[in-house]
Amino acid sequence: MTVSRNARGWFKSSWSPDKADCVEVRFAPTVGVRDTKDRDGGHLDLDSRAWGAFLAQTRGRLSGP
Repeated sequence: MTVSRNARGWFKSSWSPDKADCVEVRFAPTVGVRDTKDRDGGHLDLDSRAWGAFLAQTRGRLSGP
């Protein structure tokens, strides 16, 4: 997996096969999360605790049932 970064600080994983069906993340005072297919459609801002909970849930789902 590689990560690309655009000029505004958003990161996108290359793990998605077509590099379009994924989310992008930006680390600023809060963690921004947005849909790659709809970059102008808004984003979620998460504090560090919410971001940690999101990662824990995501990792649990990716590692198996």
